[in-house]
Amino acid sequence: MESTLAALLLQLSPNNPQQESLSVIDLAFEGGFTMIPILLLSVAGLYIFFERIITIKRAARNPQGWMRKVKQLVLEGNIEAAKQLCENKNTPIARMIAKGLSRIGSPLKNIETSIEYVGKIEVYRLERNLSMLATIAGAAPMVGFLGTVIGMIQAFMVISQQEGAVSPQLLSSGIYTAMVTTVAGLIVGILMNLAYNYLVGQVQKVIHNMEYISMDFLDLLQEPQKK
Repeated sequence: MESTLAALLLQLSPNNPQQESLSVIDLAFEGGFTMIPILLLSVAGLYIFFERIITIKRAARNPQGWMRKVKQLVLEGNIEAAKQLCENKNTPIARMIAKGLSRIGSPLKNIETSIEYVGKIEVYRLERNLSMLATIAGAAPMVGFLGTVIGMIQAFMVISQQEGAVSPQLLSSGIYTAMVTTVAGLIVGILMNLAYNYLVGQVQKVIHNMEYISMDFLDLLQEPQKK
């Protein structure tokens, strides 16, 4: 057994002149069928990441000049023009302010509640599919470890079926499957975990901005009462 392992290590040694270099694609094929779910998970994760990035960037757009115009129109009593200004801007903050403007005339508590309801809906839209990204980050390494177990089973099956010395070439297929799937699963898991945490941070920034502007808007509605 020791001679077999020694021969296998020698065969796979980088200094071995008989070893052929493998490309990334060749290594992926060596990983076996378990590379298919890992590939699908990586594609799904990338799609969610870029789709969420675009959505969050759109939601974060809030030119200061726009909010100043809304404040000015409210102070002038031109509520309809302020509503129109909000409707022309397709962002979560604009929809929250538009809801508050539509409730002007009601008690301030009712206006605040209606804005909060819209805010919760917008937060849900921003966080959509983030849980799926977290699931992919956890599932990809597990699929990789499954490939590792399958590869080792293949290697031990070869050993059990051979009489005498086992050729390293016969074991290489199972060992490739074990190692390649582990590496692929860990890479996908690490990248998706980083992507998830980055998106969560970006969503929190948008939520903080939504809360700040909504409170600023509510303070604006109380100004006539303060005078």
